[in-house]
Amino acid sequence: MKFGIRWLLCAGVAASMGLADSVSSPANAQECKNRGQLDTLYCDENNDLVADVPTDPRKWKDPATLVFAYTPVEDPAVYLNVFRPFTEHLAKCTGKRVVYYPVQSNSAQIEAMRSGRLHVAGFSTGPTGFAVNLAGAVPFAIKGTEKELQGYNFYCLLHGHR
Repeated sequence: MKFGIRWLLCAGVAASMGLADSVSSPANAQECKNRGQLDTLYCDENNDLVADVPTDPRKWKDPATLVFAYTPVEDPAVYLNVFRPFTEHLAKCTGKRVVYYPVQSNSAQIEAMRSGRLHVAGFSTGPTGFAVNLAGAVPFAIKGTEKELQGYNFYCLLHGHR
């Protein structure tokens, strides 16, 4: 599996490092003028629909080991080797050890991120909104190669509107 947009991945991980496990309890919730649909643990002051990095640098986290999980599948252990090139590249980009965590369900994946036990994840399309709103996930890349992006196309039709 090739990852043609490596620079985007590295930039996205670097940009989101302070966020993935930044605020882990309601007691740490920051004052916020806009949350949108985000949980009270997160803030969206810039109105981009995803959680902002906490304004207090003391709330930023810098884990020694990054944990990566791919969306739950029938046999998640199979993906350990499939994603090895990705996790090795992520380790090279960040200078950190990266481990693969085989999740058993979407809710377990989201809870692991919300609690700070999961730092980088491949979410399927359905739970992405929940990951953003409940766990502070910040989508920044999709799978692909140098030649094409891989993913689903979503078409929205408004009933009764012309």
